[in-house]
Amino acid sequence: MYDRHLRIETERLVLRQPRLEELDDWSQFMLDEQSMRFIGGVQPRMSVWRFLMVAVGSWSAMGFGMFSVLERRSGVWLGRVGPTMPEGWPGSEVGWSIRRDYCNQGYATEAARASMDWVFEQLQWKEVIHCIAPENLASQALARRLGSTNRGRGKLPAPLEDAAVDLWGQSRSEWQRNRNAMPRA
Repeated sequence: MYDRHLRIETERLVLRQPRLEELDDWSQFMLDEQSMRFIGGVQPRMSVWRFLMVAVGSWSAMGFGMFSVLERRSGVWLGRVGPTMPEGWPGSEVGWSIRRDYCNQGYATEAARASMDWVFEQLQWKEVIHCIAPENLASQALARRLGSTNRGRGKLPAPLEDAAVDLWGQSRSEWQRNRNAMPRA
């Protein structure tokens, strides 16, 4: 069973389970063409509602899911980061997507580090992957900052089987080594 009140705090962020009252934030984010370019394209509000319900339900059914990422000081919803493992997925993933107006400020890195710590410590995952489009240079750079390496082309399940993705990742022992070498954020 999961802790409904799980709250991970970093220097600047709060990571917690998504909530229905974030639907407007999720909708604005998923209507932004540039933000959604590598993660399925712009989505209508009804699809966004379904994505949010999957995120909420994942916590209940599996004991983990993507976190909503909030700025600690203001409480502003910045995006979603964290563990996901849909049916047929090529592995246990920690993914990220931050609202475009908050990119390039280190939020994705800070949230992804906290998520990686959590999945290895709490879920005892043996490895983590990141499914990244070959053209998504920003996510590749983040994966490198986390210490992940490109393990080659991956295959996603239907209806995403035609999406080109590279699988980046690392094992728990690699994360421990890489995490100890990272500057404190």
